[in-house]
Amino acid sequence: MNHSSQHTTLQNLEVLYEDNHLIVVNKRAGDLVQGDKTGDDPLSEIIKQYIAKKYNKPGAVYLGVVHRLDRPTSGVLLFARTSKALTRLNKLFAARETQKTYWALVQKAPPKATDRLVHYLKRNPKQNKSFAYAEEKPDTKKAILTYTVKKKLDRYVLLEIALETGRHHQIRAQLAAIGSPIKGDLKYGAPRSNPDASISLHARSLSLIHPVKKEPLTFTAPVPQHDRLWKACK
Repeated sequence: MNHSSQHTTLQNLEVLYEDNHLIVVNKRAGDLVQGDKTGDDPLSEIIKQYIAKKYNKPGAVYLGVVHRLDRPTSGVLLFARTSKALTRLNKLFAARETQKTYWALVQKAPPKATDRLVHYLKRNPKQNKSFAYAEEKPDTKKAILTYTVKKKLDRYVLLEIALETGRHHQIRAQLAAIGSPIKGDLKYGAPRSNPDASISLHARSLSLIHPVKKEPLTFTAPVPQHDRLWKACK
């Protein structure tokens, strides 16, 4: 089901940026961010090994998980290399002082070329799924995103998405709610899966102010190289 060659290893780790405080990588679809019940090697452990090897660090390497991407999603992922950076980054993310842009491939074009979507999401932990409603209901959380049609391919449409909130499976649930599920996303209504079990959702860029140096930074992740559809999106 998974093409192991496309998973991140110590040999093929794609580092987009690093300094004493941060490390930013391009996550491959299928990579786990943090350890879970599957027991698969998470990206966090691979990055710790990379730091230990590169900087010849004996003992335990510190690495703080700042945010997550769903396992079948690819793209920009930021980690903290110090506890000070982690605390400050957590505050930035909590205060929504970061800009995240995603790219998604959908088969069915959304009704408008650009739109701001507001839904109320209810998470079902048992199914590991979020349900989007037009009206507020008990136990729902407001979810907002803006999408724009960026490119039309033969059978798919590339959407660029800016998130205003960060909810569980938000982009997946909101696009499905307007009838445009993400390519390969069976859980949210796509007709078939992708061969590598990914979904065609890519965290394209992340902008923020450096937690220590206070300078503005933008990280951009190249699209998955082994996928010809993604390659056509550049």
